[in-house]
Parts: sequence; structure tokens; C-alpha cells
Amino acid sequence: MSGSVEGRIRYYSCVRRRSVLIGLLTVSLSGCYSGTRPPHIGTVAPDFTVTDSERAVTLSQLRGKVVVLNFWATWCAPCVDEVPSLVQLQQKMKNKGVVVLAVSVDEDGTAYQQFLRNHNVDLLTVRDPSGKSNDLYGTFKFPETYIIDRNGIMRRKFIGEVDWSEPEIVEFLGKL
Repeated sequence: MSGSVEGRIRYYSCVRRRSVLIGLLTVSLSGCYSGTRPPHIGTVAPDFTVTDSERAVTLSQLRGKVVVLNFWATWCAPCVDEVPSLVQLQQKMKNKGVVVLAVSVDEDGTAYQQFLRNHNVDLLTVRDPSGKSNDLYGTFKFPETYIIDRNGIMRRKFIGEVDWSEPEIVEFLGKL
């Protein structure tokens, strides 16, 4: 390569910038969903089993019921605010075949158990510190909730805190 030193510096600088940009683009595209694409409304909800110290829960075992699948954590303020509403929904709708499944991503099992006791959480709840179950759904913000019909089909998705006593939501669940 002939030319001035300045020319060669500009050339290598340009090549380096391109390499960095290509590398960043590759990393950002490959890291979006860790090889798993989040499911879409109208498709079958991905099945999973979570086993913690208290119980094992498999989503497909709840077929025949409407499932309100909630991903949450005790360290998440909107999640904590939402829990009483989910408990009330479960009490109100359980006779209509609706079950709330609350999957906690808490790593600290002691804090999780203490929270359940302190807040009288009367829901089907299980702790998945690995986050594998919520990764299947592409969860990126907590709380995140999916409504799954009696046939295992995802019907709605909510990102963020929800007031589960809203008439529109209760009516929607009742129709499923």
C-alpha cells in the first residue's frame, strides 16, 4: 500500500470503525431474544415447568382454565402494587375457571417467602430465579402478564401494572 502516512491512517481508521460497527450490530441482533422469539397473540402459549422449594407448576396442566400468567418480583414496586389486585381477581373469578399463575423471578428465596407471608398472597405462585419461563415469553419489563384461554392460546398481553378489577378486563376474562 503506497501513499502518505496520513492516508494510511485514515484508511485503517475507517476499516476499524467499520469493524466495530459490524461487531456491534452482530452482537445487538444476536442478543435480542437469546435465540427464542416471543410468542404472538393468537398462538399457543409456550409451555414450561417451574419447580421451586414449595411446588412444581407446569403451564399445560392448567389447560381447561383461563390463565392469567403474571411475571413479577418482590423488588419491583409496580409488581408489589399490583399483587392485591391479582389476589382479588383470583378470588372473584376462580369459580368461573380463571386461575392466576404468578411467576416470581426473585433470586432471594427468603425475601420471596417473606413477601408472600407479609402480604397474604393467596395465589398459585412459584419462584423461577433462573428466569427461563419469562425468557420464553420475551419478557423485558416487570410486571408483564399474559391472558391464556382454556385451549392454551394467548389472547392478550399487558406490560406494566394493571388494575385487575377494571370492568373491561373482568368482562374479557369472563367471556373466555
